[in-house]
Amino acid sequence: GCGKGSAICRNSGQMSTPAEEKKIARAHYKALRREVAGERKAQLDSAICDRITSLSSFRFADTVLIYSPIGDEVDVSGLALRALELGKRVAFPVCDTKAREMTFKYVNSLDELECGAYSILEPRADAEVFSHRRHALCIVPALAFDRRGFRLGYGGGYYDKFLKGFDGVSLGVTYDALIADKLPTGVYDVPVDVIITERRSVIPNAKK
Repeated sequence: GCGKGSAICRNSGQMSTPAEEKKIARAHYKALRREVAGERKAQLDSAICDRITSLSSFRFADTVLIYSPIGDEVDVSGLALRALELGKRVAFPVCDTKAREMTFKYVNSLDELECGAYSILEPRADAEVFSHRRHALCIVPALAFDRRGFRLGYGGGYYDKFLKGFDGVSLGVTYDALIADKLPTGVYDVPVDVIITERRSVIPNAKK
C-alpha cells in the first residue's frame, strides 16, 4: 500500500517515496533560498533575530539551543550573542555521525566553537552537555518549513531525533518565501512549535 507518508505520482502512475520527494524538494528550495537571500541576506537575518528576541519564549528561556549556520542558512549568530549578553545559557549541536544522533553542548563565548562534523562549528569535546530543562528554546534550521510545522532538512534526521525527546519550545527559522503549504514528510518527522520569518510568526496547523 501507500501508507506512512508514501505518495503516488499521479501523472506517471508510478509510486514515489518520501525520500525521493524530499530529494527533489531539497534541490528546489536550495536554489530558491540562494535567490531569496542574495544581497539582502544580512538584512533578512537581522530581522529574524529581532523577531525572536521580542518573543516571550525567548525572554523567559534560561537556555537557548542554537546552531552554527552553513551556506545560505539564516545566520543566527547575533541571537546567540544577545542570549549570552542577557545571561542565558547557550548551547550548540554536536553530531555523532555514526549513531546519527545530536547532542547540545554549552559555550560561554562563540570563540569556543571549533570545526567539527560536516565542517560545522561546534563546541569542544570537553564542553558541558546540555541536560533537558523545561525553559529551553531550540532554534531549528531548515531549507524550508510547511504550514504544519514540518521541516525540509538535509536528510540526516538529527533534529527530528532530538526534538522527539525535547520538552522545551522548538522554533523554526526560515525566509518567508520558503514556507510551503505542504512538504513531503516521513513517519519520523517532528513538527516545530513556531516558525519565524523576517515578516511574521507562523503557528503550525499541527500545533493549533
